[in-house]
Amino acid sequence: MASPTTDLPAALPSARTAARRAVFGWILFDPACQPYFTLITTFIFAPYFASAVAPTPADGQALWGFATGAAGLVIALCSPVLGAVADAAGRRKPWIFVFGLMLMAGAGLLWFAEPGNTARIPLILSAFALGTIGVEFATVFNNAIMPSLVAPERLGRLSGAGWAAGYFGGLISLVLMLAFFATQPETGLTLLGLPPAFGLDAAAREGDRFVGPFTALWFAVLVLPMFAFVPDAPRALPLKAAVKAGLAEMRALLPKLKSRPVLARFLLANMVYADGLVALFAFGGIYAAGTFGWGSIEIGIFGILLTLTGTAGALAGGWLDDRLGSRAVILAALGTLLFAAIGLLSVDRDAVLFGLLPTAPGSGLFGTVPEKVYVGLGLLIGLMAGPLQAASRTLLVRLAPAENLAECFGLFALSGKITSFAAPTSVAVVTAATGSQKAGVAVLVVFFSLGAALVAGVREHRPAGR
Repeated sequence: MASPTTDLPAALPSARTAARRAVFGWILFDPACQPYFTLITTFIFAPYFASAVAPTPADGQALWGFATGAAGLVIALCSPVLGAVADAAGRRKPWIFVFGLMLMAGAGLLWFAEPGNTARIPLILSAFALGTIGVEFATVFNNAIMPSLVAPERLGRLSGAGWAAGYFGGLISLVLMLAFFATQPETGLTLLGLPPAFGLDAAAREGDRFVGPFTALWFAVLVLPMFAFVPDAPRALPLKAAVKAGLAEMRALLPKLKSRPVLARFLLANMVYADGLVALFAFGGIYAAGTFGWGSIEIGIFGILLTLTGTAGALAGGWLDDRLGSRAVILAALGTLLFAAIGLLSVDRDAVLFGLLPTAPGSGLFGTVPEKVYVGLGLLIGLMAGPLQAASRTLLVRLAPAENLAECFGLFALSGKITSFAAPTSVAVVTAATGSQKAGVAVLVVFFSLGAALVAGVREHRPAGR
């Protein structure tokens, strides 16, 4: 049997280039999905639910966390199994269609989250979980299409272009929602000082609730080129036979990882640093609100700035990926995230560098020196997040056996989700034990350090001609 390293070239598909419109259609899938994460899970709907729908913000945070955890458990258990079934069945686009419908249904139902209507909380949380499962599973199958579109030496650029397009889509959707729909509760006006568009009722928070239907419609429009132009693999087995064969493959895959220690090590590394990245984004706004008293306007603008740097970073990271290799890009990104995380910990309301440099009070948007430093470090984090995620996807393609690619993408999703509670829970436990937000966030330094140490031991196959 060949060693994992010498056997890796066989894991790569034969070099071929699909039509430009197929590549374009595949790239558009990322911006089609991104508003679900940008608008619903991060910047608009989740804060709205916690502050306006749930009985108290604390109750809202707990309920949202339970729904997220339930969805994550389903994703963790089912992603590799579904990937195995798809490998046996051959075709991926029918699965994307089904899970895309779940995304749209879940997002659309969020419209019914009326402020103060606690009777609808089970419906809203179920809808959120349904949409989350849909978007994550659809992404597994879209990722599995990637190697059929370009030659191996161009996978980094394709992956980076997808992430960059996703960030750009998230940026545009966030700007549109803040400018024309989402309102300040005190004034009933949007960021532009306007009432919500289409005659939506600000008192009933219809502008904020519109984020759900908006996300569903956005996905429906932008995913069409993928279905129209991207070629799918031919059908291999009928569904029933594919399920049987897929489950058998899944049972056999984990033992195969013993003969592919490089792939196993990378999946473990992804599990660790993906947890840290998710927690860094999840707690970044909370940390800023506690340290500086930022409200929704400051956090929304901060999100726009992060999205801009994330777009630039994903594009640059894809180019560097093809030239330097996925492993090098991941290590550079993790090193930079470590620096930024330590930098964030050094910032206080009225000082930087752990209190060594006191600063004067300021006024206006991000008016103090510590706020400016925090924003700058946040932009650095945004710059690194895209390359880290895009290069991780590319490295998985280069390490995975071609005949088990969708299964491995299922394991990839599993590795990024199965312990997704670990970093946030660690932050929460340490924060509660010490009474310090700073001590809690410091836990993330451990996650990034361990992830970097694991990736450093991964040997990557570099396609010839680089």
